[in-house]
Amino acid sequence: MTVSLASVPTDLDEYRAGLRAWLEDHRDDLVRTPSSHDDLFLNGLALNRTMWDAGWKRVGWPQAVGGLGGGPRHRATYYDELCRSGIEVSDVDNAIEVMVPAILEFAPDLAADYVGRFLAGEEAWGQGFSEPDAGSDLAALRTRGVVEGDEVVVDGQKVWTSHGHLSARILTLVRTGSTESRHRGLGALLIDTDSIGVTRRPLTFASGVHELSEVFFDGVRVPIARMIGAPDQGWAVAMYMLQYERSMYAAQRQSWLDLKLRQLAKRLDGVASDATTSAALGAAWLQVQALRARAIESVRRLDAGEAVGPDASADKVLLARAEQSVFEVARHALRSGFAFDDDTASWRIGWWYSRAASILGGSGEIQRSTVADRVLRLPRENEER
Repeated sequence: MTVSLASVPTDLDEYRAGLRAWLEDHRDDLVRTPSSHDDLFLNGLALNRTMWDAGWKRVGWPQAVGGLGGGPRHRATYYDELCRSGIEVSDVDNAIEVMVPAILEFAPDLAADYVGRFLAGEEAWGQGFSEPDAGSDLAALRTRGVVEGDEVVVDGQKVWTSHGHLSARILTLVRTGSTESRHRGLGALLIDTDSIGVTRRPLTFASGVHELSEVFFDGVRVPIARMIGAPDQGWAVAMYMLQYERSMYAAQRQSWLDLKLRQLAKRLDGVASDATTSAALGAAWLQVQALRARAIESVRRLDAGEAVGPDASADKVLLARAEQSVFEVARHALRSGFAFDDDTASWRIGWWYSRAASILGGSGEIQRSTVADRVLRLPRENEER
């Protein structure tokens, strides 16, 4: 299923056309039916291995980590074409887009040593930011990272680590300074999950799947060479990641949501539907298109080397609205079968997940406040107009 890497084009239009044709020829070999959510995740790793070996996934990443060159626009095209062909974007790619750009920016030597394995689907990584008492407020996190010679000793707890129980490494924010130092006293570390002192416990969603985990660090000794940036540069790393977590994730997710809408429309084809369902399908499609338009602009800015900054909050708001719209349509249109039929399980899981779309990664209220204050610069309450 491989192709000569020399024949994989990096010109954006040629890349899209070549990938589309290749996927048409190989789609049946790439689609795998999972038996569980963990199996779905592992299928994503297998898909990434195949696409990396074939060369298509290497485009968009620098040669230093095994890539063929290109940037965010190539990667967004890759996700578009996968979903266009009926293949869902791997959950592994969500984590890749959040973490890898920051490691390339702040720790190029570390990236050269480890990132290639992540991109190639040889291993999965998790993101360890949130804590029981520091969810939205990362500056309040308490997991300690004490530098002792050429090691950092880590003690504390993380929660809501996506696929932490399946990850080989976790990019973790730790407090290297005092609690009072807030965001100025944070560091970022890449920690192996098989290190002595690391304990992982999967968390069960309302849907019944294990997608998140809590992670405990008890005197974990991490080489200081695994520090991403300087010991006090964790906040800068986190903010750099945030623009990708919101903008590139939105680009991935709009491709996937478009696929889910097409799947739903096909399922309902020939089935009598009421005017409410038809209107809801149209409204959901418009929400996805609004998200797509916004995501395309953000990806273009990232590709040009610009910092998206607080503008990325608009991507996050539109994404939550689109995701919830799509799965609300499914809940209504599939009627009683949505709750009880075996072949609607993936729709139920998606609906449960969509409920948190306006909370995870920063609540909708916070995102709207960011847009109002820092993008639109609207007057605050009690300010003179």
